[in-house]
Amino acid sequence: MISLPTNKSLGQHWLKDRHILESIADAADVNKNDTILEVGPGLGTLTSVLLSRAKEVSAVELDDDLARKLPEQFPGKELQVLQQDVLHLDTSKLPHVYKVVANVPYYITSKIIRFFTTCTNPPISMTLLVQKEVAERICAQVGDMSVLAIASQVYWRVSLGPMVEAKWFTPPPKVDSQVVVMHRREKPLVDHDHEKTFFRVVRAGFGEKRKKLRSSLAGGLALDKVVVDQMLSEADIAHDARAQELSVDDWLRLSQLLEAQQSK
Repeated sequence: MISLPTNKSLGQHWLKDRHILESIADAADVNKNDTILEVGPGLGTLTSVLLSRAKEVSAVELDDDLARKLPEQFPGKELQVLQQDVLHLDTSKLPHVYKVVANVPYYITSKIIRFFTTCTNPPISMTLLVQKEVAERICAQVGDMSVLAIASQVYWRVSLGPMVEAKWFTPPPKVDSQVVVMHRREKPLVDHDHEKTFFRVVRAGFGEKRKKLRSSLAGGLALDKVVVDQMLSEADIAHDARAQELSVDDWLRLSQLLEAQQSK
């Protein structure tokens, strides 16, 4: 494999252990019928595993040196390298059915999830190696929910995959990583027409993390606390609850009550 200096501005940490790379492909359930979109192939270590299993691989690499040298490593293979920012990718040119597999730079994880959630042609699944703490946040359960968890779980069925210790990367990052597997829901938990209000309520609820939900919603939605109390009661949510304790269904009921309140 090629050896190049790390571009710290791109958050590059190389992963070379074959067993770990195979476990990522296992988590993604890559098979001979798959078209894989790999984000940030870097030195091509994961690319090699994906090409050995998939029908074809498209790799999006921002670093021009890496993008230029990657095809030379896999002559005759079904590999297309796109030298560009993945957040500007035209997904309409991809097959209707494809999977995203990536060792994602920590600083761009949320943006990548948001991009592939809202793009015109979303993948059927994403298997991402991310910061362990972020993977746990995405897959959080009621009691530890966050805006990221809700925004992910509305559109994707999520689960945790293998954990990868920092020592397996070159150079080692400061934290461990973990695979998160995300399968796109056939139907999101929130209808398209209701999304704007739903996420407005969610953002308001999480706007003041140290406050109880009653105060956060009143401030974030510019509502009288009496009105918020009524909404919480009708939604069967405790008045002293905190945002992280609510499920997606709880937020959905609250947002529907807000729409009813605004239509009066």
